[in-house]
Order: sequence, then C-alpha cells, then structure tokens
Amino acid sequence: MKLLTLNAHAWMEENQHDKLKQLAAFIDEQQFDVIALQEVNQSLEETPLTPDDLGAYYSADPEVVIKRDNYAYVLNGLLSDAYHWTWAPAHIGFAKYDEGLAILSKTPITATVNEYISSMQDYDNYRSRKIVGIQTVVDGVQAWFVSGHYNWWNDEESFRGLWDRTTEVLDPLAPAPVFVMGDFNNAAEVRGEGYDYVMQSGWSDTYSNAAVRDAGHTVIKAIAGWESNAEPLRIDYIFSRKAAQVQSSAVVLNGKTGPVVSDHFGVAVELEL
Repeated sequence: MKLLTLNAHAWMEENQHDKLKQLAAFIDEQQFDVIALQEVNQSLEETPLTPDDLGAYYSADPEVVIKRDNYAYVLNGLLSDAYHWTWAPAHIGFAKYDEGLAILSKTPITATVNEYISSMQDYDNYRSRKIVGIQTVVDGVQAWFVSGHYNWWNDEESFRGLWDRTTEVLDPLAPAPVFVMGDFNNAAEVRGEGYDYVMQSGWSDTYSNAAVRDAGHTVIKAIAGWESNAEPLRIDYIFSRKAAQVQSSAVVLNGKTGPVVSDHFGVAVELEL
C-alpha cells in the first residue's frame, strides 16, 4: 500500500498550472493507492460544475458545490487514470477561496466521514477545522483514510482539543485500520506538545515505524503560519490507529524525489496491513 500526504497550498503557488502538471506526473509515476491533500482551494466566484462533470466524485456532504477550479478536480483531470475522490470545505482561505480537504483513491469509495473538529465553526474564520475521510478497500483490506489540517499547540483553539475531537470521531471506526494524514502544525522536534500528545493517545507514527526513512523534514524555511521559522521541521505526518508494517517513509516533492509543488513537501509511505 502506497500513501501520500501533501499540503497543496492550492492556487497560492507561483506557476501553479505547471506545478499541477508536475504533481500529476509524479502521481502517475508513483501510483499511490490513497492521497490526502490539505489547503485544497476553489475560488468563491468560480462557476459550479454539473454532476456530469464530476467523474468518480463521491460526495461527503450533499450541500457542497464543486466549482470549475477546484484544485482536486483539476488535478484529477490531469492524471492518466482518474482517481475516485471527495472534497469538503472547512473555511474561507486567503480571503478568496473555499478552503478544504481532499482524498483521492485508486479504489472506489464506499463511505465518508466529514466532521468539524474545532468548536469554532465560523466559515469566515480559518481556525474552523475539519477532518474529511474515506472508507475503501486496498490490497483486500477495508480501511479508513482521513485528511486533516490542524491548529498550533498554543493557538486560540489548541491542537489538543482538535485531536481529542478527532479521536472521538474516529474511534468508532475500529477495528478497521484508520490512518490520519496531513499538516499537523506541531513539530516532532518539540517535546511536550502536539506530537507527543498524539503519541500518548495511542496512535502510531508510520515514520518512526519505517524500516527505511530519511530526515522527515517537510518544511525547511519560513512559510505562512511559521513566519519566523529558520529550522527544518517535521510537521506533516501519516499516523495509524494500530501499528502497521512500514517498509519506507520518504519526504517527496522536495526537489530531490519529485519537483517542489508547494510550500510544504509531501510524505510518501509504503506499508502492509
């Protein structure tokens, strides 16, 4: 099983269309089974798509309207073989987008989860946070794959509460394998904060369990939300509810393994359930 997570920074990148084509080519090459994306935007003023336009889209919310420049929709259209996919918005991003989370899957989606994990649910406030996930069968195993984008440990609404709500939503999905993939905004290098809190809650880090792994850093400069950063950070993760046999964990889309397409690098994991 091959998994990828990436904070796409959608439509905020220079040369965005070229980077979308590069990302699509990388996905075609690597043939990931499931892809989790964060900061997946569509313009507030863009034209809505019709149901016939959407291909293998599986709605996680019947009230969601997919628009023509939805990043996940455009990316999927560039792939040699289109994926099954879902997307749901959490808040307005960068003052001009519906910003949300997407999951793409090579195998059909059979169910979804789409829940606010923040007490803040004001669509105009970026601290309104959701998780969006899918159920699908990979390598003969039915599992859940969830995309999340979290607040900082010391934020107005702390990561701790968001993670507590995440586990409350996801615990009933057991005993099926569950993976949470995304931008956690909590560095693994910092003790006593978000990363340690996840570990203490009984989840497993696929990076730590990997037989082969690299340095793991997905942010190496100052970016939005980390404006004063000057150190390499590991803030993007693939966590599993139960320990899995992980062959490898690699930072990708970093200019070494795949092109740089976002202000975050991606994380690719290969594992067995």
